[in-house]
Amino acid sequence: MKIFLPLLLVSGVAIADSAGLMRCRGIADGPARLACYDALAVPAAGTAAGSTSNSAGKVASQPVTAMQSPSAQQKPDQFGLEAKAANNSQLDAIESHIPGSFEGWSAKKNIKLANGQVWQIADDSSRAHYIDNPKVRIRRGALGSFYLEIQGTNASPRVRRVL
Repeated sequence: MKIFLPLLLVSGVAIADSAGLMRCRGIADGPARLACYDALAVPAAGTAAGSTSNSAGKVASQPVTAMQSPSAQQKPDQFGLEAKAANNSQLDAIESHIPGSFEGWSAKKNIKLANGQVWQIADDSSRAHYIDNPKVRIRRGALGSFYLEIQGTNASPRVRRVL
C-alpha cells in the first residue's frame, strides 16, 4: 500500500498538467507555444507530489533542465576526449588531413592529423593505401566508437583518440 500512494499522487499531478499541455498544444504561433510549455509547472525532485507549497498555499515548482544550452558547443580539439571533458554537447564528426605521405594502416598504428590530434587504430584491420596528404573525416559511431574515413578508400577502421 505504501508503494501505491506516491504513484497516485504523481499521477494526479500528471493529470492536472495535461490540461495545461492541451492548452499549449492549441497555440499556433511557435514562440508563443514554446513560452506556454516553458511556463508549465515542473515538479521538483524529492517531494511526494513533486511540488512544494509556500505560505499562501500556492504550489511552487522549480524548473528542471535536462539539456545544455545550445551556445555551449564542443570544440573540435576536444572531439574524442568526452570521458575527460565536462562538456556534454558533442560533435558528430571532424575533418582534417594527414600531413605528408600516408601508406595505410594496421592494428595499433597511431595516425597524427594536421590539427595535432593523434588517433590509434582500435580494430584488427589493415590496408595498404598510398596517398599524399589525404583528407580524413573521423565520425562518431554507436556506443562511443569512432571511425576514420580516409580519402580514396571505402574502408573505415575503428579508432580511439590517444592525444
